[in-house]
Amino acid sequence: MDFDENANIDTSQVDDVRGSGGGGMIPGGGKTIGGGIVGLILFVVLGLLGVNGNLPGVSSDGSSGDNTTLEEKCAKSNPDRFREADCRQVATFNDLRAFWSQTLGAQYREPRFTLFSQAVNTACGQATSAVGPFYCPGDQRIYIDLEFYNELASRFGAPGEFAQAYVIAHEFGHHIQTINGTEQQVRRIQQRDPRRANQYSIAMELQADCFAGVWTKAASGPDGLVGEIGQQEINEALEAAAAVGDDRIQEKAGGQVNPETWTHGSAEQRQQWFTTGLNSGNPDSCNTFSRL
Repeated sequence: MDFDENANIDTSQVDDVRGSGGGGMIPGGGKTIGGGIVGLILFVVLGLLGVNGNLPGVSSDGSSGDNTTLEEKCAKSNPDRFREADCRQVATFNDLRAFWSQTLGAQYREPRFTLFSQAVNTACGQATSAVGPFYCPGDQRIYIDLEFYNELASRFGAPGEFAQAYVIAHEFGHHIQTINGTEQQVRRIQQRDPRRANQYSIAMELQADCFAGVWTKAASGPDGLVGEIGQQEINEALEAAAAVGDDRIQEKAGGQVNPETWTHGSAEQRQQWFTTGLNSGNPDSCNTFSRL
């Protein structure tokens, strides 16, 4: 995966709270928020919060982490910056911001991107790294502990830099669903029709996969931070999409594959909808709700 070596990496929308506390498991559990990339979400939704004294994250006044180290690492003066996962992720995040801003126009609103380690406080509740990457609609932030990518490669068998790009592109897709009203609409429908709640959750996740494919189609454009995307990169994204399918996760856990419990979709479905977005390059092709 190539990047524009002369690009300025903008960290203004990034909160780096790694190493600022946290750790340990969060009691309770079972509820989901904002569509994590992995189907097993392990933390409690506590509503809108301020900062918990033990965890880094979102404060009541919206203050952010100290980005000084990240800015220095990702500066053009560092010739090795794109060897660093955090710099690659921020560069990808910037490319996603540029693409969706241009695509949505006046409707677009900026998200924020939080890098954390071990545990974090969010507007949707407290989370540990066991959650995997996720998006919180309450504060419109994407949260990632970069250690997840080691697990994605070793446990789920999906290595590669573009596998990592797919993950953040998927979470950015959930932000698009928030600003266009899809997320709020789905939550209302789920409350009215709880028996079909999982079906609507799957449709949300598959649409985020499709949006990731739409961005991938445009990501190697002449004005982007991301360089040419070839078949190897596409294969990495497809492998990652399959690896975090509900059926694959249930198989890895040693349990029975039970579609009734799925919330994110099968490996085949996730690959199918990423490919739909990739082939079309058009968000309008991502109507995953049409079959409900």
